[in-house]
Amino acid sequence: MILAALLLFAVPAPLPRLQEPSEKSQLADERAEIKALLDELGGHLKAKGEQDPQAIEVVDKLTQEFPNCGPKDRAAVVKSLSDCFDVKRPKELEPDVPDDRLYKAAATAFSLMGPESVKPLIAQIGSKEHRKNSSLQQMLALSLGKTKSVEGIKPLLMLLKHKDAPMQAAGAQALANFFDASLDTRKTVFEELLKTMMDQKSRKDNVTDLEAQERWNVISGPIIETLQKVSGHGETDPELWQRWWNENKKKEWGSKEG
Repeated sequence: MILAALLLFAVPAPLPRLQEPSEKSQLADERAEIKALLDELGGHLKAKGEQDPQAIEVVDKLTQEFPNCGPKDRAAVVKSLSDCFDVKRPKELEPDVPDDRLYKAAATAFSLMGPESVKPLIAQIGSKEHRKNSSLQQMLALSLGKTKSVEGIKPLLMLLKHKDAPMQAAGAQALANFFDASLDTRKTVFEELLKTMMDQKSRKDNVTDLEAQERWNVISGPIIETLQKVSGHGETDPELWQRWWNENKKKEWGSKEG
């Protein structure tokens, strides 16, 4: 299964080609096979975790069908996958290990369902029900970035101020997906990343604080990688990044890197 492999190995899958709006309207819509899959998924969800492996198989099938869906089917698929996050799992896989397999399957599927999946993804980031699940929250952030929707930029930039370093890093990593956005957008992303990096560097350098050093170790790598992608400039030293920005923030930038 595609989603099972993604969840097991955490290897990014290539994005399927999603149709433009004009193409979507010409696709067959309200198909009987999509309704059947949605009904099947709904039945599995009512089992409250007992049939999650079967539910994940249906999510996988819906993910494969999504590029061929018309607007109404797309909306219905996204709504059904959103419902996956609402069903509480009474059992844990192991002590202190939540059964979040279906949540993560839905989050992974949403990365391939933009722009329709953008609002549900934003709603789940920091949600009351799932905010304590750090690995799921990071996956949601990364999926939001993969949609490449400009609506996702502000929530991802907000994650740069998150209290938890892994969420800051996930936000920074997700923003790398906007390497081919407009120059103004890339400059906005670049500036916020640079501010976050330089602020944490100052804390690390000027305060004898183990937490500051540990946070720096977590966030600096993803930030620098995204700075490189959105700017097309290959720098690694924070001070040189600041100098480059001072010299280039009002200029046209070179070729963008993927």
